[in-house]
Amino acid sequence: MPNVKLYNMKAEEVGTIELPDALFNVEYNQPVIHQAVVARLANERQGTKSTLTRSEVRGGGAKPWRQKGTGRARQGSIRSPQWVKGGVVFAPKSRDFSKKINVKTKEVALLSALSEKLRNNDIIFIDEIKVDAPKTKEMVAFLKAFNLEKTVLMVMDNSDQNVLRASSNISALTTIPANQINTYDVVKNTKIVISKTAVEQIKEVYGE
Repeated sequence: MPNVKLYNMKAEEVGTIELPDALFNVEYNQPVIHQAVVARLANERQGTKSTLTRSEVRGGGAKPWRQKGTGRARQGSIRSPQWVKGGVVFAPKSRDFSKKINVKTKEVALLSALSEKLRNNDIIFIDEIKVDAPKTKEMVAFLKAFNLEKTVLMVMDNSDQNVLRASSNISALTTIPANQINTYDVVKNTKIVISKTAVEQIKEVYGE
């Protein structure tokens, strides 16, 4: 079990934390991570787009002109795709884009992604994620203390309303409780901030 530094919100070292191998020492498995991310993005698609084919467009039952003798190309309906207000040739239709992924596969993907982030020194462990007031400047000061300039995922042990409000106006910061941690957010963000209690909560769900 590796020991890593533990910080406070002011980027001051306050001790160490022992990390369980079951969570942060898992072999990197890129295919499984890719599968989890693709499933997440697919499940977010609404699939509600729909346009009309030539058989669904209203009107066009009569032949616009006779077949021969007019000098014009033969036409069967004014709702054919080449006509203005005609149907669409390969019209998109409503469909279900959702993909299923096994619970065990999803777990392996998450733990593999977390372990790789730790190996790359992209995870910061905090003793307690807390701000004095629900103000954006409180969270900005925290990010500046750690020189976090890119996308950051903050994993809390609970839904602290002050923290949520303080971070809501920062587009590069994603804040979630420990029970909602997922592979997509771990991979998407450059850095991860996890509270000490959040580690324990994740261990209860995914640990040995």
